Amino acid sequence: MNKFPMLLDCDTGVDDAVAILLTKYLNTLELVAVTTVAGNVEVEHTTRNSLQVLELAGMTHIPVYPGAEKPLLGETVTAHHVHGQNGLNDMVLPQPARKPEHMPAWDAIYEYAKKYKGELVVIAIGPLTNLALAIAKYKELPQLLKRIVIMGGAAVGGNVTPCAEFNVYADPEAADMVFTCGAPVYMCGLDVTMRSYLTAEELDELAALGSKQAVFTRDVMQGILKFYRTYKLGGVAFHDPVTVLYADDDSYFQTDHAGVRVETKGELTRGKTVTDLYSDKQMEHNAYVVTNVDRDIFKKRVFEIMVKYGE
Repeated sequence: MNKFPMLLDCDTGVDDAVAILLTKYLNTLELVAVTTVAGNVEVEHTTRNSLQVLELAGMTHIPVYPGAEKPLLGETVTAHHVHGQNGLNDMVLPQPARKPEHMPAWDAIYEYAKKYKGELVVIAIGPLTNLALAIAKYKELPQLLKRIVIMGGAAVGGNVTPCAEFNVYADPEAADMVFTCGAPVYMCGLDVTMRSYLTAEELDELAALGSKQAVFTRDVMQGILKFYRTYKLGGVAFHDPVTVLYADDDSYFQTDHAGVRVETKGELTRGKTVTDLYSDKQMEHNAYVVTNVDRDIFKKRVFEIMVKYGE
């Protein structure tokens, strides 16, 4: 089976790292490049982390292109309190044996889109600054992409504020540019990612598979597990990994066609993804919103992929 080429745009913290590991054994997508952006931690950390995790995965052939150091407007927002100072729960991995590429992320996105001529799937699991810069610079880019799948936003609620999810809040102007660019956009927001969790016991089961990748997945999630316990949640939400799994196979998810825009002006609502899913008044349906997942199948897929690392 021929796989679609995939570019992963990420702000590599703990769940981005697990998402990178999962890309090695997908059914319908093949990772061809990684671009990095500031978000969970600064871009120098997200770039180094991406190189380190790709080495851990045995994927040293995948190039890494560093991207935006700050959002289009405003101050940089980080999440060190969740992901640690280095972005990987302060775990120390070997220094990467190779350097990132010199081409900036936004140019790399365009070059790969041109190379694959309408077949490239972009999965964006961090703030959307790189994609927005690419769209602004290359007007034909949306027509060159098969689709954009993002981890960000929410039809209901938020996490960094009562209204806004972190990745969209970190650069709402960029997010609104992406939602309105004309490419097919799929939003894996908190509505589905908070349902895609593993408990502490399930993380231990994963580590018991024995591979260094499975053990890393358990260990890197420990800090964020403690964070989630303060909110009395059942486990660790796999925000970024489930987004990658959705892009690979959406058969065990619920997806609804909807209108989505991002609030950029509101004092209390900045970064809110405004959707018409539950509204009598409908907007232009410019995106697809993922609202539910079969958690049992999600868990099964994570374990199936991690088993392959031990074979």
